[in-house]
Amino acid sequence: MLNKYRLLTPGPTPLPDRVRLALARDMIHHRKPDFKALLAEAQKGLGVLFGTSQVVMPLSSSGTGAMVAAVCNLFLPGEKALIVDGGKFAERWSEICRTHGVEPVLYKVEWGQGASPSAIAAALDADKDIKGVLVQHSETSTGTQHPVREIAAITRGRDTLLVVDGISAVSITPCPMDAWGIDCLITGSQKGLMLPPGLALIALSERAWKKAEQVPLRNFYFNLPKERANNAKGQTNFTSPVNLIVGLVESLRMFEEEGLDAIYDKQWALTMMARTAAKALGLTLFAPEHFAWGVTSVLMPEGIDSVRLLAYAAEKYGVLMAAGQDELKNRMVRIGHMGWVDYADLAAGIHALVGSFTACGGHLGCRNYLEQALDAYWEALEAGYPRARTI
Repeated sequence: MLNKYRLLTPGPTPLPDRVRLALARDMIHHRKPDFKALLAEAQKGLGVLFGTSQVVMPLSSSGTGAMVAAVCNLFLPGEKALIVDGGKFAERWSEICRTHGVEPVLYKVEWGQGASPSAIAAALDADKDIKGVLVQHSETSTGTQHPVREIAAITRGRDTLLVVDGISAVSITPCPMDAWGIDCLITGSQKGLMLPPGLALIALSERAWKKAEQVPLRNFYFNLPKERANNAKGQTNFTSPVNLIVGLVESLRMFEEEGLDAIYDKQWALTMMARTAAKALGLTLFAPEHFAWGVTSVLMPEGIDSVRLLAYAAEKYGVLMAAGQDELKNRMVRIGHMGWVDYADLAAGIHALVGSFTACGGHLGCRNYLEQALDAYWEALEAGYPRARTI
């Protein structure tokens, strides 16, 4: 393979050299002073990243573990939680709730569309027993972004906790926890944080902690009050994923050096670049309005099998992208552009998409799609992300 290998999936994502070298450092003990100093530095950076004065707790698990922790620690068996059901990962909320005795109330949202805050308010008005709203900030399976800020404006004035899956959003798009009124925010290491999989992060608001203290323990491993107590001592509850936290600290240092606004500017510009390319090529964007920043979902026309196209792109161009999920598996290409991805990586991905599309029997008429895409990138980067819509 003479081509550079490019990972343009919506997780895992590429690792910066600095992070890879940090991951290779020798082991330290998770109960000794060196680790305590490391965790303290991580906590400082995570507070900035999450936009919270509350502790952000690392968990040795995938992001799904943090979802389980949120449900088990914030809701009693028999309580109701409203699920914004607009994609494959939203379905996971329902499965976790059922497994742990929490009754999911489904608010169905068409895949590719954003949730309606007024519909959520109406659902909460209609059923006063609903104790939480569970939503993806970025629904990775569809490339859709839900209006979390507007949803938070509804929940924070009620006895209803807002739990946000930010696994494909934190460090990719703004989601300041305290400023917006998010009660629980979670993420995973393998997306915008530029780390390998295996580390989840979770933070609770003050009122979420009050609820957690009233919920009897029913998950031995995901015990958030005990995690908080151990974090106050510079430790985690169980054996820490030491090297992942070493890598996390290096990643957070990179964020601090650049500044979060610069990170968001780049992520926004990459999103504009990908969407401009798709439009220039005459392809259909799956999320027309409420679109995610870190992944762009593109529908393939009849006769083009996305799984076959992606296999060709990997073999011919060394570019890995992702197919859709469930009934969209053979109809959708998801281009990941989060974390350690730059405009040159994305340009290579767009070119691979075009070449593979043609090899699979498709016909695209536009010749200057890369020029349009790159122009969109630099224009968006100069203008900056739309702060008025997000902060």
